[in-house]
Amino acid sequence: MPLPATTDQPKGVSLLTATAIVIANMVGTGIFTSLGYQVTDLPSGFTLMVLWALGGLCAFCGALAYGELAAAMPKSGGEYQFLSRTFHPCVGFVAGWLSATVGFAAPIALAAMALGKYFHGISNAVTPLTLSIVVVTLVTCVHLGCVNLGAKFQNIATWLKVLLILVFIVAGFCVSPGQPVNFLPTASDLKLITSPAFAISLVFVMYAYAGWNAATYIVGEIRDPQRNVPLAIGIGTFTVSLLYIALNAVFLHVAPMTAMAGQVDVAHVAADYIFGPTGGRIMSGLICLGLVSSISAMTWVGPRVTQALGQDLRLLAPLASTSKNGVPWVALLAQLIIVIVLLLTASFEKVLSYVQFSIQFCSFLTVVGLMVLRHTKPDLPRPVRCWGYPFTPLIFLSISLWMMIWQLLNQTRESIAGLVTILIGVFIYWLSPKNVQASDAP
Repeated sequence: MPLPATTDQPKGVSLLTATAIVIANMVGTGIFTSLGYQVTDLPSGFTLMVLWALGGLCAFCGALAYGELAAAMPKSGGEYQFLSRTFHPCVGFVAGWLSATVGFAAPIALAAMALGKYFHGISNAVTPLTLSIVVVTLVTCVHLGCVNLGAKFQNIATWLKVLLILVFIVAGFCVSPGQPVNFLPTASDLKLITSPAFAISLVFVMYAYAGWNAATYIVGEIRDPQRNVPLAIGIGTFTVSLLYIALNAVFLHVAPMTAMAGQVDVAHVAADYIFGPTGGRIMSGLICLGLVSSISAMTWVGPRVTQALGQDLRLLAPLASTSKNGVPWVALLAQLIIVIVLLLTASFEKVLSYVQFSIQFCSFLTVVGLMVLRHTKPDLPRPVRCWGYPFTPLIFLSISLWMMIWQLLNQTRESIAGLVTILIGVFIYWLSPKNVQASDAP
């Protein structure tokens, strides 16, 4: 008698979904808003392509380093786990503290507010603030269901966003007659690339690339994490880099730089030149769909960091509570409350400004940790090793250090505020009793 066919499916997040999470976390408001400010001081097609390619290189080198760490320490939490095991649990807690408080909540609020404003360009049936709150609440409800439901929603939203960006890229190169922009190097490009304006623009470019490490926060929910997490990070980062370079090339190809200079909604401006008067509305609709994907990805990932904090510190133990489906529902609801408060007070832009230095510092320290572990724990099992070591980590560290020095010198007040936030995290860590696993070594 033949055995009945099984209907069981592999549990956990697939490589496809993990890659979708990386892409969705990366592709957000940055790519649709940055170019308008860059063309003002960098009026060169070649220089702008170098700018976005350099940002992609930095993100990809960081992704390679994180891939090795994620394979060697396959546990959810991202920098929280890596820094705890490499340096000291206090260092890891501070990274998790930053992520749990504003690292994810603020970008979610920013994406939700942008969605509300873009949708307002299509219809004024609902206020932008109301729509923002409704969207973040509905997305949270979806992720409160179960991991598989969240995975299906994330896959559909992300790949639809990628498809729409591809359609926009193809339409831009095929439909529009094009502007006289030069993508080949000229004598003046070297001066632009070495100028302070290039450094300033790179900070915002790296914000647009932020999210390449997203899969490391949910390692515990991904199938075969030692293989799939590094692949998801690498594939996702490389894919987004290509999309960013191509999309910015389209913007420059279809719209005059003078028309985009100083404009936040550069995609709207470019769409007008591609599709005519209805282009702005079409592009606004596409961006709204893309931002839903970004909100979903960050809503999924953020609570996993908060959950890890609750598992290791008794003071935050309630945040580790999970539903019968394994969803960290308390952390999800706590994140939703923070997002709504930021939306209602509109203070999240200042939060993003001061937290940027701290978040970049955490990534910098994590990649330093990779190199430290190579010397202190050479026998640590490494199913995946960082390609191009030590050159790729050094590329990431060099670019990151350069940006942090610039921020410290030119955004001193915000950088100091970020350091104060770090000190608050240190205080909370030493105040709270710890669980045994908090100090586990790799």
